[in-house]
Amino acid sequence: MTSDQPRAATTDPSDDLSTDTSPGTDPGTAPAGPGTDGGAGPRRRVAVVFGGRSSEHAVSCSTAASVLAAIDRERWDVVPVGITRDGRWVLVDDDPEPLRLAPGHVPAVDGSGATVVVPLDTVDRSLTVLEPGQPPRALGDVDVVLPLLHGPFGEDGTIQGLLDLADVRYVGSGVTASAVMMDKAMMKVVFEAAGLPVGPWVAIGDREWLRDPDAALARTEALGWPLFVKPARAGSSMGISRVEDTDALRAAVEAAREHDPKVVVEAAVEGREIECGVLEGHGVEPPRTSELGEAVVVKGHTFYDFEAKYLASDDVRLDCPADVPEQDAHRIRTMAAQAFEAAGCEGLARVDFFYTPDGEVLINEINTMPGFTPSSMYPRMWAATGVPYADLIDELLGLALERRTGLR
Repeated sequence: MTSDQPRAATTDPSDDLSTDTSPGTDPGTAPAGPGTDGGAGPRRRVAVVFGGRSSEHAVSCSTAASVLAAIDRERWDVVPVGITRDGRWVLVDDDPEPLRLAPGHVPAVDGSGATVVVPLDTVDRSLTVLEPGQPPRALGDVDVVLPLLHGPFGEDGTIQGLLDLADVRYVGSGVTASAVMMDKAMMKVVFEAAGLPVGPWVAIGDREWLRDPDAALARTEALGWPLFVKPARAGSSMGISRVEDTDALRAAVEAAREHDPKVVVEAAVEGREIECGVLEGHGVEPPRTSELGEAVVVKGHTFYDFEAKYLASDDVRLDCPADVPEQDAHRIRTMAAQAFEAAGCEGLARVDFFYTPDGEVLINEINTMPGFTPSSMYPRMWAATGVPYADLIDELLGLALERRTGLR
């Protein structure tokens, strides 16, 4: 963003930044952009990486479609790189349309493209393309990677570690925060250690389940009914079940284990699900928080499941800003920034809360790479805060370029 772009939100929701479009260089102002002179500067090369081996492959493709369509081509030289379901990196056509998720169309990375080899040392940052019968050819150096991967083998610290090995800058959290926030059980341990309130929960490990599933179920049932059963390391509501009794509980655990051998079971919390977007501050400045959002299921679903999120838009109403009293909204936004820092997050995160009828706020989870289409809640919350979608992409890439490589 240039200095005349709308200001992003600070952690104090009393500042009405959604209507403030004044220029400035205070910590709440969007960065000057990828150039070094405060202007547009030279174009930088960004590798947009998407797809992957997780069950959220199609969601990642959909996210990439939106980013490819919106990214500022005057500032960014874009190299689209897809990861197939079996883990092969391939060069993909720079065309968003085949990647869009829609009823009747589940996108996937086409493995017929040329193989892409990523750098594995700190000297050569060039992507290399391998094609049958042809000598290797270099695509040139990459300044920054935008990893639009959701779920395991991408959002969980794995690609972050690969890029750290080569000293390549990338958007989003590093290895530790990505891995810990991907694991819902470890995430809750971090929240509790930081003094953030969470609802009742238990984790069922793979060995525990294989050794004595009845004992695991008995421990889980002590939480009361209803319960939500979730894969510990999955997203987009994959493998989640709401269960009302013992008969359904075993099947729900088995269904979650199809996505992850580690399972988290949570007591249902009566109340609303409120979300808050967080952006890393510049330099040593604190994280910035967005207006709040709320996804309200209006028909056809017992909770905000995969179909409601991505395929049945008429069944869900996305409210932003969410209708929350100002004092409570301030408290939620403050807690979102606290959770972001407690987890050691970088770049971006969406923090999800439960807001009970009596005003209690419980933190549910952090997503270090939230859904990122223009209709997804994270970009919608920032749009309501004064940062349009294309500017948000610029902001995240700029933050990644500011960050040093190696330990930090």
